[in-house]
Amino acid sequence: MNLKRRSSYTAEVYTGSLNDIMFFLLLFFLIISTMANPSVIKLMLPKATTSQAMMTKQVNLSITANKEYYINEKLIPFEKLESEMAAETRNIAEPTVVLRIDNALTIQDLVDVLQIGNKLKIKMVLATKSEQK
Repeated sequence: MNLKRRSSYTAEVYTGSLNDIMFFLLLFFLIISTMANPSVIKLMLPKATTSQAMMTKQVNLSITANKEYYINEKLIPFEKLESEMAAETRNIAEPTVVLRIDNALTIQDLVDVLQIGNKLKIKMVLATKSEQK
């Protein structure tokens, strides 16, 4: 008695829904990557060939081309900039302010802000845009 089967079984993977899964993953990562932008104030930063990452708690100070001052995305008039910076850095052990200044502004605008930071004994770091080669 011969009990062998004439047809053999082959393993098969159904990939019909794989395209849908990949599309939803791509869509998810595109949406998340647009939300991950920490600075919503659009500035044209000066360029630098080298950059350094910071690992401490920091306060962001952004200055637009129209001389609008933002501390952590909150609009501040220049007259109140010193008191607001002092209030923001009061409870920080090593206060650090990251300056995001539009490249269309003059050096005097930068020096005015640096003098405020020097008076408050705050470490000031200038944010730049790295050059892509």
